[in-house]
Amino acid sequence: MFHALNTWAGNAFAERATLWVNHVLGAEPIAMQRLRPHAGRCIQLQLENWPTLLPTLPALTFRVTPAGLIEWCGSEPTPEPAEPPMRVTLDAANPAGAIANALGGTRPKIDIAGDAAFASDLNWLADNVRWDVQDDLARAVGPAPAQAITRVAGGVAGVLREAARIFGGRAARDRQAPAPPPPPR
Repeated sequence: MFHALNTWAGNAFAERATLWVNHVLGAEPIAMQRLRPHAGRCIQLQLENWPTLLPTLPALTFRVTPAGLIEWCGSEPTPEPAEPPMRVTLDAANPAGAIANALGGTRPKIDIAGDAAFASDLNWLADNVRWDVQDDLARAVGPAPAQAITRVAGGVAGVLREAARIFGGRAARDRQAPAPPPPPR
């Protein structure tokens, strides 16, 4: 039962993430233009240090479409493509901190390995494409409320980023601290 629920939630996450990435890419015609030459190529996303308390995500392999967008290849194993997939590795030790950083415009730590031209284009996308949250909100609630919401969310993201930095630093210090000496007998 738990496995089925975990699979359903992971698949739902991957599908929504694909829609969101395509929404962000679709708002930047230059981003889609940079991906078009790589149509049919696969990107394999690997999450390092994923917290064991969270449900595991399905295989995150995406294919570039002829339109310059991406499609999730699904949770089932895909046949081996003619070319090896591009491997994008993200540090996922602190998902909440990573989301807060992303909302604040800070690029996550990523490693890209594979074909040089494809890696260069993916690196460019990571450096230059950002979600314009305020613009999307303005379509729904109007420009003034969108600006206020964005300002408040930016403040919350800043607090979360700082908390993640402090907590992450404390956790790293705890891992590096020497073990206390044994009690005297």
